[in-house]
Amino acid sequence: MSRMHSGGKGKSGSTRPHTSEAPAWSANDKAEIEELILNLANEGHSTAMIGTILRDRHAVPNVRLVTGERVSETLARNGISGRYPEDLMNLMRKALNLMDHLSSNPKDLHNRRQLALCESKIRRLARYYIGTGRLPQDWIYKQNQLRLMVE
Repeated sequence: MSRMHSGGKGKSGSTRPHTSEAPAWSANDKAEIEELILNLANEGHSTAMIGTILRDRHAVPNVRLVTGERVSETLARNGISGRYPEDLMNLMRKALNLMDHLSSNPKDLHNRRQLALCESKIRRLARYYIGTGRLPQDWIYKQNQLRLMVE
């Protein structure tokens, strides 16, 4: 798949095996894996990091095959999920860091462009999440209120 804001064509990557059940060598105890997910989330790990830790340390190649739901769905069911989706929050943090950088380096035109691209991604993703109901209908990205949303 190509890149959105660059001339790169992207790179081919490996594809996950098309299977509907977890491998025989993987950990298959659903309750234990859910407990691990909740413990890792309480330690402050993101959902992506939780999946990586489960894969590398606990022999769970795909959480969804074992538990029947995504890591974020498990966290939401137990009331631990964040106010905003994780990918949107990561983009908002990135925009905030760029704004802080630009306040001390106002002539940095390359990063001013990167901020514009990042904000475009935020608006595009917000439109998707408003459509799917994960954000309220009246939610609007405002640059001056970003620090309040992230912290």
